[in-house]
Amino acid sequence: MILFPNAKINLGLNVLSRRDDGFHNIESCFLPVKISDVLEFVETNQETSFYSSGISIPGESSENLCVKAWELLYKECKIPRVKIHLHKIIPIGAGLGGGSSDAAFMLKGLNEYFKLGLPDKKLESLAAQLGSDCAFFIRNKPTLATGRGEILESLSLNLDAFKIVLVNPGIHVSTAEAYSGLTPCIPGKRISDILNLPISKWQELLVNDFEKTVTVKHPKIKLIKEVLLKLGAVYSAMTGSGSTVFGIFEKVPENLESAFKDTFVWVQK
Repeated sequence: MILFPNAKINLGLNVLSRRDDGFHNIESCFLPVKISDVLEFVETNQETSFYSSGISIPGESSENLCVKAWELLYKECKIPRVKIHLHKIIPIGAGLGGGSSDAAFMLKGLNEYFKLGLPDKKLESLAAQLGSDCAFFIRNKPTLATGRGEILESLSLNLDAFKIVLVNPGIHVSTAEAYSGLTPCIPGKRISDILNLPISKWQELLVNDFEKTVTVKHPKIKLIKEVLLKLGAVYSAMTGSGSTVFGIFEKVPENLESAFKDTFVWVQK
């Protein structure tokens, strides 16, 4: 089976409070974007194995979330072993949720291929064990995420009239680095309320709290955001804990590529 796990961006990200379990309560809108990895698995009578191509993935293959997803369903449903191949296209450590998407799509694909009949709620519960934003990719629709990112509420949001541009400076930002020095707080407006306003109002109201700490250490991220706004983006922000910055445009500027030479740029048409 061949699957195409897509990325997501965050429209606003509020860090509300620190939890007793060491995680943080957040509020964010997760929005799917179409840039995708390529994930393939085939049934085998040998041991489950994993290999990758494309962007280099750090760490041991046995620790990859695709393997962890198989292990969950192996324990739950005693499914057969598989060979897994992941061609990595979504930048890593970039706030785009690529690893979480790979894991969620692995769960969905195994469920379909082996005809397990697990409902979305069960898959979301399993996905939440793999990562805070994994559960979102089960339904993969615009969603308001709260808790540590696993409590999901559907949103009616359609940006089909706009073009989304992703710019990744090649900076890896760890979650620990992003949280360093950040003080959680309750914002004056809920993200869902802001998203109901005209998009022209978002720039002044819709914020990603991680920008406060990450852009101090990595000023290039702030510069990318400023350039996207100068090029005509109606809204621009860093996604997740960084380092990717996105811009939402009514029309993609002609000089986009020249503005970001030698930098990863992707446009959702």
